[in-house]
Amino acid sequence: MCMWATARVALVGVSGAALLTLVGIVLARRPRVVRVTVPIADLPSDLAGFRILQLSDLHIGPTIRRRFVDAVVDRANALRPDLVAVTGDVADGLVPDLREHVAPLGRLRAPHGAYFVTGNHEYYWDVRGWIAELERLGIEVLSNEHRIVQRGAGRLLLASVTDLSAASDPAAAVAGAPPSDVRVLLAHQPRSAFAAQAAGYDLQLSGHTHGGQYFPFNLLVRLFQPFVAGLHRLESMWLYVSRGTGYWGPPLRLGAPAEITLLELVPT
Repeated sequence: MCMWATARVALVGVSGAALLTLVGIVLARRPRVVRVTVPIADLPSDLAGFRILQLSDLHIGPTIRRRFVDAVVDRANALRPDLVAVTGDVADGLVPDLREHVAPLGRLRAPHGAYFVTGNHEYYWDVRGWIAELERLGIEVLSNEHRIVQRGAGRLLLASVTDLSAASDPAAAVAGAPPSDVRVLLAHQPRSAFAAQAAGYDLQLSGHTHGGQYFPFNLLVRLFQPFVAGLHRLESMWLYVSRGTGYWGPPLRLGAPAEITLLELVPT
Protein backbone atom coordinates (compact mmCIF):
# COMPACT_ATOMS: atom_id res chain seq x y z
CA MET A 1 0.00 0.00 0.00
CA CYS A 2 2.81 2.37 0.89
CA MET A 3 4.53 1.78 -2.46
CA TRP A 4 1.26 2.38 -4.36
CA ALA A 5 0.63 5.54 -2.37
CA THR A 6 4.13 6.80 -3.15
CA ALA A 7 3.65 6.06 -6.85
CA ARG A 8 0.32 7.87 -6.84
CA VAL A 9 1.84 10.94 -5.18
CA ALA A 10 4.67 10.91 -7.72
CA LEU A 11 2.19 10.65 -10.60
CA VAL A 12 0.14 13.54 -9.25
CA GLY A 13 3.31 15.60 -8.86
CA VAL A 14 4.48 14.90 -12.41
CA SER A 15 1.01 15.59 -13.81
CA GLY A 16 0.80 18.84 -11.87
CA ALA A 17 4.20 19.95 -13.14
CA ALA A 18 3.22 19.09 -16.71
CA LEU A 19 -0.02 21.06 -16.37
CA LEU A 20 1.81 24.09 -14.95
CA THR A 21 4.30 23.94 -17.81
CA LEU A 22 1.48 23.79 -20.36
CA VAL A 23 -0.25 26.77 -18.74
CA GLY A 24 3.06 28.63 -18.67
CA ILE A 25 3.61 28.03 -22.39
CA VAL A 26 0.11 29.25 -23.24
CA LEU A 27 0.60 32.40 -21.13
CA ALA A 28 3.88 33.08 -22.94
CA ARG A 29 2.75 32.34 -26.50
CA ARG A 30 -0.69 34.00 -26.42
CA PRO A 31 -0.42 37.63 -25.30
CA ARG A 32 -3.63 38.98 -23.81
CA VAL A 33 -4.93 42.49 -24.47
CA VAL A 34 -4.69 44.66 -21.35
CA ARG A 35 -6.71 47.88 -21.37
CA VAL A 36 -5.55 50.65 -19.06
CA THR A 37 -7.26 53.99 -18.36
CA VAL A 38 -4.87 56.81 -17.47
CA PRO A 39 -6.48 59.94 -15.93
CA ILE A 40 -4.68 63.16 -16.87
CA ALA A 41 -5.44 66.46 -15.14
CA ASP A 42 -6.65 69.23 -17.47
CA LEU A 43 -6.49 66.99 -20.53
CA PRO A 44 -8.08 68.94 -23.42
CA SER A 45 -11.13 67.48 -25.11
CA ASP A 46 -9.22 66.91 -28.36
CA LEU A 47 -6.90 64.48 -26.55
CA ALA A 48 -9.60 62.79 -24.48
CA GLY A 49 -9.71 59.14 -25.47
CA PHE A 50 -6.27 59.24 -27.15
CA ARG A 51 -5.12 55.61 -27.28
CA ILE A 52 -1.53 54.41 -27.16
CA LEU A 53 -0.78 50.79 -27.99
CA GLN A 54 2.31 49.49 -26.22
CA LEU A 55 4.38 46.49 -27.26
CA SER A 56 7.43 45.63 -25.20
CA ASP A 57 10.12 42.98 -24.84
CA LEU A 58 9.23 40.98 -27.93
CA HIS A 59 12.66 39.29 -27.83
CA ILE A 60 12.36 38.04 -31.40
CA GLY A 61 14.96 35.31 -31.72
CA PRO A 62 15.42 31.53 -31.43
CA THR A 63 11.83 30.68 -30.41
CA ILE A 64 9.91 33.87 -31.26
CA ARG A 65 9.63 33.95 -35.04
CA ARG A 66 7.69 35.63 -37.81
CA ARG A 67 4.42 33.77 -37.20
CA PHE A 68 4.25 35.03 -33.62
CA VAL A 69 5.10 38.61 -34.65
CA ASP A 70 2.55 38.56 -37.48
CA ALA A 71 -0.17 37.55 -35.01
CA VAL A 72 0.84 40.30 -32.57
CA VAL A 73 0.75 42.95 -35.30
CA ASP A 74 -2.65 41.76 -36.54
CA ARG A 75 -4.10 42.05 -33.04
CA ALA A 76 -2.46 45.43 -32.46
CA ASN A 77 -3.84 46.89 -35.69
CA ALA A 78 -7.32 45.52 -34.92
CA LEU A 79 -7.38 47.68 -31.77
CA ARG A 80 -7.10 50.84 -33.93
CA PRO A 81 -4.77 52.84 -31.68
CA ASP A 82 -3.88 56.48 -32.25
CA LEU A 83 -0.18 55.81 -31.70
CA VAL A 84 2.06 52.75 -31.26
CA ALA A 85 4.96 52.61 -28.78
CA VAL A 86 7.49 49.75 -28.78
CA THR A 87 9.41 50.03 -25.53
CA GLY A 88 12.62 48.12 -26.20
CA ASP A 89 14.16 44.65 -26.38
CA VAL A 90 12.69 43.93 -29.78
CA ALA A 91 15.18 41.20 -30.69
CA ASP A 92 17.87 38.85 -29.43
CA GLY A 93 20.27 38.47 -32.31
CA LEU A 94 21.78 40.25 -35.29
CA VAL A 95 19.80 42.03 -37.99
CA PRO A 96 20.82 39.75 -40.91
CA ASP A 97 19.68 36.68 -38.97
CA LEU A 98 16.35 38.10 -37.77
CA ARG A 99 15.33 40.60 -40.47
CA GLU A 100 12.65 38.27 -41.87
CA HIS A 101 11.10 37.73 -38.44
CA VAL A 102 11.10 41.39 -37.40
CA ALA A 103 9.65 42.51 -40.75
CA PRO A 104 5.96 42.28 -39.68
CA LEU A 105 6.54 45.25 -37.35
CA GLY A 106 6.58 47.35 -40.50
CA ARG A 107 2.83 46.68 -40.80
CA LEU A 108 2.00 48.45 -37.53
CA ARG A 109 -0.53 51.17 -38.31
CA ALA A 110 -1.67 54.21 -36.33
CA PRO A 111 -2.68 57.73 -37.43
CA HIS A 112 0.10 59.30 -35.35
CA GLY A 113 2.80 56.77 -36.14
CA ALA A 114 4.84 54.03 -34.49
CA TYR A 115 7.82 54.78 -32.25
CA PHE A 116 10.61 52.72 -30.74
CA VAL A 117 12.91 53.16 -27.76
CA THR A 118 16.02 51.03 -27.29
CA GLY A 119 16.21 48.47 -24.50
CA ASN A 120 19.27 46.89 -22.94
CA HIS A 121 19.20 43.91 -25.32
CA GLU A 122 19.70 46.11 -28.40
CA TYR A 123 23.05 47.07 -26.89
CA TYR A 124 24.00 43.42 -26.36
CA TRP A 125 23.85 42.90 -30.13
CA ASP A 126 24.09 45.74 -32.66
CA VAL A 127 22.20 48.81 -31.49
CA ARG A 128 23.01 50.90 -34.56
CA GLY A 129 22.01 48.06 -36.85
CA TRP A 130 18.68 47.61 -35.08
CA ILE A 131 17.93 51.33 -35.08
CA ALA A 132 18.58 51.45 -38.83
CA GLU A 133 16.44 48.37 -39.48
CA LEU A 134 13.46 49.63 -37.50
CA GLU A 135 13.65 53.00 -39.23
CA ARG A 136 13.76 51.17 -42.56
CA LEU A 137 10.50 49.48 -41.54
CA GLY A 138 8.91 52.89 -40.94
CA ILE A 139 9.18 52.96 -37.14
CA GLU A 140 10.64 56.19 -35.77
CA VAL A 141 13.40 55.74 -33.20
CA LEU A 142 13.76 58.52 -30.62
CA SER A 143 16.91 58.75 -28.50
CA ASN A 144 16.79 61.39 -25.77
CA GLU A 145 14.55 63.52 -27.99
CA HIS A 146 10.89 64.35 -28.52
CA ARG A 147 8.14 64.88 -31.06
CA ILE A 148 4.89 66.85 -30.84
CA VAL A 149 1.73 64.94 -31.74
CA GLN A 150 -1.16 67.21 -32.67
CA ARG A 151 -4.80 66.12 -32.56
CA GLY A 152 -7.15 69.01 -33.14
CA ALA A 153 -6.09 71.74 -30.76
CA GLY A 154 -4.51 69.21 -28.37
CA ARG A 155 -0.73 68.81 -28.23
CA LEU A 156 0.87 65.64 -26.88
CA LEU A 157 4.61 65.63 -26.36
CA LEU A 158 6.11 62.18 -26.95
CA ALA A 159 9.68 61.72 -25.75
CA SER A 160 11.94 58.71 -25.68
CA VAL A 161 15.23 57.97 -23.97
CA THR A 162 18.00 55.47 -24.54
CA ASP A 163 18.26 52.55 -22.13
CA LEU A 164 19.21 53.37 -18.56
CA SER A 165 22.60 51.74 -19.21
CA ALA A 166 23.28 54.05 -22.19
CA ALA A 167 23.16 57.68 -21.03
CA SER A 168 19.40 57.89 -20.61
CA ASP A 169 18.37 61.50 -19.96
CA PRO A 170 14.65 62.31 -19.58
CA ALA A 171 15.38 66.01 -19.00
CA ALA A 172 17.48 66.30 -22.17
CA ALA A 173 14.68 64.60 -24.12
CA VAL A 174 12.40 67.60 -23.52
CA ALA A 175 15.02 70.34 -23.75
CA GLY A 176 13.68 73.19 -25.86
CA ALA A 177 10.25 71.59 -26.16
CA PRO A 178 7.29 73.84 -27.03
CA PRO A 179 4.23 74.02 -24.77
CA SER A 180 2.12 70.85 -24.68
CA ASP A 181 -0.95 69.54 -22.88
CA VAL A 182 0.50 66.20 -21.82
CA ARG A 183 4.01 64.75 -21.74
CA VAL A 184 4.56 61.03 -22.35
CA LEU A 185 7.95 59.33 -22.00
CA LEU A 186 8.99 56.00 -23.49
CA ALA A 187 11.75 54.49 -21.33
CA HIS A 188 12.64 50.81 -21.38
CA GLN A 189 13.49 50.51 -17.69
CA PRO A 190 11.01 51.56 -14.99
CA ARG A 191 13.85 53.01 -12.90
CA SER A 192 13.90 55.99 -15.27
CA ALA A 193 10.67 57.11 -13.58
CA PHE A 194 12.36 59.12 -10.83
CA ALA A 195 14.23 61.34 -13.31
CA ALA A 196 11.14 61.47 -15.54
CA GLN A 197 8.94 62.69 -12.71
CA ALA A 198 11.48 65.38 -11.84
CA ALA A 199 11.53 66.47 -15.51
CA GLY A 200 7.77 67.05 -15.52
CA TYR A 201 6.32 64.11 -17.45
CA ASP A 202 2.71 63.04 -16.97
CA LEU A 203 3.11 59.40 -18.02
CA GLN A 204 6.00 56.98 -18.54
CA LEU A 205 5.67 53.70 -20.45
CA SER A 206 8.22 50.99 -19.66
CA GLY A 207 8.89 47.28 -19.89
CA HIS A 208 12.09 45.35 -19.05
CA THR A 209 10.86 43.44 -15.99
CA HIS A 210 8.58 40.94 -17.79
CA GLY A 211 6.51 41.17 -14.62
CA GLY A 212 8.93 38.60 -13.22
CA GLN A 213 7.96 36.07 -15.95
CA TYR A 214 8.22 33.02 -13.66
CA PHE A 215 9.62 31.78 -10.34
CA PRO A 216 12.17 32.64 -8.94
CA PHE A 217 12.61 35.72 -11.15
CA ASN A 218 9.28 37.12 -9.96
CA LEU A 219 10.94 37.45 -6.55
CA LEU A 220 14.42 38.49 -7.69
CA VAL A 221 13.25 41.28 -10.00
CA ARG A 222 11.84 43.16 -7.00
CA LEU A 223 15.37 43.48 -5.62
CA PHE A 224 16.45 45.53 -8.64
CA GLN A 225 13.28 47.22 -9.87
CA PRO A 226 11.01 49.36 -7.66
CA PHE A 227 8.12 48.91 -10.12
CA VAL A 228 7.50 45.45 -11.59
CA ALA A 229 4.19 45.53 -13.47
CA GLY A 230 1.04 47.54 -13.99
CA LEU A 231 0.03 51.15 -13.34
CA HIS A 232 1.77 53.12 -10.58
CA ARG A 233 1.60 56.68 -9.30
CA LEU A 234 4.86 58.50 -8.61
CA GLU A 235 3.94 61.88 -7.15
CA SER A 236 2.48 63.81 -10.14
CA MET A 237 3.35 61.18 -12.78
CA TRP A 238 1.84 57.88 -13.88
CA LEU A 239 4.07 54.92 -14.74
CA TYR A 240 2.89 51.86 -16.62
CA VAL A 241 5.15 48.80 -16.69
CA SER A 242 4.28 46.20 -19.32
CA ARG A 243 4.79 42.52 -18.49
CA GLY A 244 6.11 42.17 -22.03
CA THR A 245 4.64 40.92 -25.28
CA GLY A 246 7.18 38.15 -25.78
CA TYR A 247 9.46 36.38 -23.31
CA TRP A 248 13.14 35.81 -22.66
CA GLY A 249 14.68 32.36 -22.36
CA PRO A 250 12.31 29.38 -22.22
CA PRO A 251 8.81 29.92 -23.66
CA LEU A 252 7.27 30.01 -20.21
CA ARG A 253 5.32 32.46 -18.04
CA LEU A 254 3.65 31.87 -14.68
CA GLY A 255 1.85 34.65 -12.85
CA ALA A 256 2.90 37.22 -15.44
CA PRO A 257 1.07 36.60 -18.74
CA ALA A 258 2.35 38.24 -21.91
CA GLU A 259 0.43 41.33 -22.93
CA ILE A 260 -0.47 43.79 -25.66
CA THR A 261 -1.34 47.00 -23.83
CA LEU A 262 -3.87 49.62 -24.89
CA LEU A 263 -3.67 52.77 -22.76
CA GLU A 264 -6.38 55.41 -23.02
CA LEU A 265 -5.89 58.97 -21.80
CA VAL A 266 -8.94 60.43 -20.07
CA PRO A 267 -9.52 63.77 -18.31
CA THR A 268 -9.88 63.84 -14.54
